[in-house]
Amino acid sequence: MDDVILESVPLTLIGFGAVIIVLFFLIARYKWHVFTALLLPIILFAFLPGVDRGAFVDAFVAGFGGTIEEIAVVIVLGSLIAEMLKRSGGVERITDSMIKLVGRQRMPLALTFAGFIIGIAIFSDVGYVILNPLVHGAAIASGASMATMATGLVGAMQTTHAMVPPTPGPLAAVALLEADLGRVILIGSGVTFVASLAGWGYAMLIGSKVTSPPSEEFLGQSFTEQGKKLPPIGLSYAPIIVPLILIAGGSFANLLLDEGTFAHEIITFISWPVFALGVGVIIAYILSIKMTGKEDSENRRDAWVEEALRGSAMIIMVTGLGGSLSQILRGTPAVDVIAEGVAATGLPIIFLPFVLGIVGNIITGSTTVGVITAASITAPLLGQVDLSPEAAMLAAASGSIIVKYVNSSYFWVCTSLSRMPLKSALISYGGVTLVNGVVAMACVVILWATGIV
Repeated sequence: MDDVILESVPLTLIGFGAVIIVLFFLIARYKWHVFTALLLPIILFAFLPGVDRGAFVDAFVAGFGGTIEEIAVVIVLGSLIAEMLKRSGGVERITDSMIKLVGRQRMPLALTFAGFIIGIAIFSDVGYVILNPLVHGAAIASGASMATMATGLVGAMQTTHAMVPPTPGPLAAVALLEADLGRVILIGSGVTFVASLAGWGYAMLIGSKVTSPPSEEFLGQSFTEQGKKLPPIGLSYAPIIVPLILIAGGSFANLLLDEGTFAHEIITFISWPVFALGVGVIIAYILSIKMTGKEDSENRRDAWVEEALRGSAMIIMVTGLGGSLSQILRGTPAVDVIAEGVAATGLPIIFLPFVLGIVGNIITGSTTVGVITAASITAPLLGQVDLSPEAAMLAAASGSIIVKYVNSSYFWVCTSLSRMPLKSALISYGGVTLVNGVVAMACVVILWATGIV
C-alpha cells in the first residue's frame, strides 16, 4: 500500500500518541476489554484533519487480514494442545519429571525448570492453578516458604509464555514483525532458560526473608494425591516438543539446504506451523484418550475445542488490530520521525521495543498487550534501522515481562492461591518478573550486538 494516509507530521505524532494513551487509559482506568480499547482509538484516528479515509480503510483491512490469515489457526491449535495437557495430567507429569531430574531436595529449581517447559504451552495463570497444590505440599514437606518454593516457578512460566511461541503473545509478535518463527523459538528458548535461572537465584536470595507460609488447605488436590495416574512422560512432553522441533527444522532447512530441492520442500512443509501444531494436537489427543478413555470422548470432540476457540478469539482479534495499527503507521510520516528521534537520543534502536513492552505491560498489566503494542509500533521501522525482526520481537517480549504487580491478573492468581500477603507477593512475584525481564533483555542485547540475532 503506497497511499499516504496523513501527510502532517505533527498531527501524525499527536494522533498515534493519543491512540496509545487512550488504549492504556481505557484498560487501566475503566477496565475495558483490550479489543474494544484498541479498536476505538484506531477508528478515532481516522477523524483527524487531513486523513485520507479511503487509504485508512484500505490499510486497516490489509493490516488486519494480512496478520491473522495464517496465525489464527496456529493460535487455536496451540490453545487446544494446552487444553489437552491441562485435562490429562500432562502438566503434573512434566513437573514430576523435573523433580526426579534435580531431586526433591532442590524443589524450587525443579519447579523453575517445570515452569520453563510448561509456559511454552500453557497460559501462565492456568499453569499456576494446576501446580499450586503441589507447591504448597512441597513447601510444607521441606519447611520452606512459598516465596522460596513458588517464585522461580511464577517467573519462569511468565518469561517463557512471553518469549517462546507457540504461546499467543510471542506468536502474535512474530506475525506482526514477520520474524522467522524457528529462530525465535531456538533463540528465545535459550534466553528464557538463562532468565529463568536468574529468577530461581532471586527466589533463593529472598525466600527466607519474606513472610509467606504455605497452607494445608490445598493438600490432597493434585492428581497424584487424588489417586489419579499420571500419563507417560514421553506423551506428556511430545505435544510441546515435537511441534517446536518441526518448526525449528524449517530454519535449518533454509540455512543448510538448497531451495527447490525435494528435501527442502518436505522439511519446509512439515515446519509449517499449521502442520507442526496439528501434529502436536494429534499427540495430545492420543494422550487424552490414553488417560481418560471413553469417559471424556464427547468433551474431546466438542467442549475442549470450544474452550480453545474461546481462549484464542481475543488474542486473534487483538493481533489483527495490532496489524491494522502497524499498517496505518506505515502510511504516515511517523515512521521516519520515530526512527530519526530514536537515533538522535544515541540509544541503540533495540531499546525501543523493550521500552514499549515495559510501558504496555506496566500500565495494562497484560504481557500480551505489551508485546503486541511494541511489535505493532516497531514493525514499520525495521526497514530503516539496524534491527532484525527476531531481535525486535525478543526485546519487546523481554519488556512485556516487566513487572507484574497489582494490575495484573496473573499476579493476583499467584498471590491469592499462594496465600501470600500483598507486600510479600510484590517482593516475590513483582521482583522475579523484574529480574527475569532485565536478564532476558541483557541476553538479547548481547546476541544482537554480536550479530547472532
